[in-house]
Amino acid sequence: MYWCKSISKNYLITGVLLLLGGLYACDKPQIKETGAELKYFDLKGFFKADSARLAKLNPMINKTVDHNGEKESKQLHIANWGAEFNLFKESDINKPSWRNSYSVQQNADSTVYKARYPELKTRQIIIRKTSGKITSVTIYNSTHNFLYSTTERLVYAPDAYYYIEKDQHIKLIGNNNYRIKANFSGAQQQ
Repeated sequence: MYWCKSISKNYLITGVLLLLGGLYACDKPQIKETGAELKYFDLKGFFKADSARLAKLNPMINKTVDHNGEKESKQLHIANWGAEFNLFKESDINKPSWRNSYSVQQNADSTVYKARYPELKTRQIIIRKTSGKITSVTIYNSTHNFLYSTTERLVYAPDAYYYIEKDQHIKLIGNNNYRIKANFSGAQQQ
């Protein structure tokens, strides 16, 4: 009887290891969001690299925030560029489940990504280039349901400005409008 218990124990351990190995293998997505096989423009990678570049430059920014018509302007240095560009990075369309969810239109000076399905938050991304260098990134986001609707327009022109426009309508609460415009005043062109 002793040998029966040891065999059962071995089968149990082997079964658990096989199950864990199978779960690990199934958990891997076909496309890694940070890998080289991205189908669309690497928005996260672009803003991560530019955040690091701007952190080194530490430019002075003239920033104006308008919330429901109340404006405030300041000159400042941005302490965390990654957080500052968070809305831009959240608009990344390189998720494995979205592999064929966007049409791509190549033009002489731009690439346009358009959502094929109405439920996708990021509706359009326009990447403009001059001589191979990105001159602007424009993103249109939209979310609608029976409780609220939100539209965003995000524009980033490296070393020139970034602009965030967000309009929200929430039932029972009303409208919320944000406008953030930040001009680079001390950044050196690279």
